[in-house]
Amino acid sequence: MASLQESIEDVVAEFDLFTDWQEKYAHLIELGRSLPPMDPAFKNDQHRVRGCQSQVWLHVEAKEDRLHVEAESDALIVQGLIALLLSVYQDRSARELKDADLAFMERIGLLSHLSMNRTNGLQSMVQALRAHALAHVG
Repeated sequence: MASLQESIEDVVAEFDLFTDWQEKYAHLIELGRSLPPMDPAFKNDQHRVRGCQSQVWLHVEAKEDRLHVEAESDALIVQGLIALLLSVYQDRSARELKDADLAFMERIGLLSHLSMNRTNGLQSMVQALRAHALAHVG
């Protein structure tokens, strides 16, 4: 498995291939469409991420010393944002996830192209990931 920094660099390089924001948004939507569907048993209020304009569900499960994340949204752009988060933070240790942030999304210029509501929702997703990680840090 690639290191956290290697995963971040891969995402930055991937988005550097696109020349304008329409291409980047189209790619983001495709990333979201490629996510496997979430187990419907977790699409409930207990797993709902508060602070998101659209519906977002997040389930984190410890597998050995890694945290496996399932997430889904009812909005295409948000589903793509989830795919980006998971491409960097999926199956990381709780210690790595407890320091999760959005710096890599700023590096690809995404944060400046999102509405305030979407940015707040994205922050809420990262905070939820961090909360799960903190609960698992020994």
